[in-house]
Amino acid sequence: MATSVPQIILITGPARSGKSEWAETLAIQTGKAVIYVATAQAQPDDVEWLSRIEKHQQRRPREWKTVLVPIELAGTIREYSQDSYCLLVDSLGTWVANWLDQDEAVWESTTKALLESLSQTQATIIFVAEETGWGVIPAYPLGRIFRDRLGQFVRRLAMIANPVYLVTGGHVLNLSILGVPLPNFKSLP
Repeated sequence: MATSVPQIILITGPARSGKSEWAETLAIQTGKAVIYVATAQAQPDDVEWLSRIEKHQQRRPREWKTVLVPIELAGTIREYSQDSYCLLVDSLGTWVANWLDQDEAVWESTTKALLESLSQTQATIIFVAEETGWGVIPAYPLGRIFRDRLGQFVRRLAMIANPVYLVTGGHVLNLSILGVPLPNFKSLP
């Protein structure tokens, strides 16, 4: 029997903190058919990246279906919108990076479509997102665009997700219980 899990869940934190493992734990707890939505694009000449992908694959239960979605995340959410599914999207940082060559208007349209797809789904959706803004401001324009787009989108998503978790140092904090959302958040400058 499935446990009651909120419809949209956000898990954020730094690299190698345990975000994906926590997301996988929550996905299993739903008791639903899990669709693992992988946003990474395999690079055949990058052995280290392929090794990371393989480690993630080996950790997941074999009955989970994996779909590769480097771009069309909103369409995938609409495709698997039934209550019987749990979509585990890993990760938003990689998805944002896949959109960096698009101008601001296209990016805004893309994020709007994704948020609209979330308002229309009955599936449980678990998002994994990296926290990139805890360091210095990147010295190059593309790095600043990536950091700003990811940070702004995660903030927008956090306004509709419940719960929102921070995973750091192998520990999970439920920010929906411990934190207070900023009032009237619309967008960052």
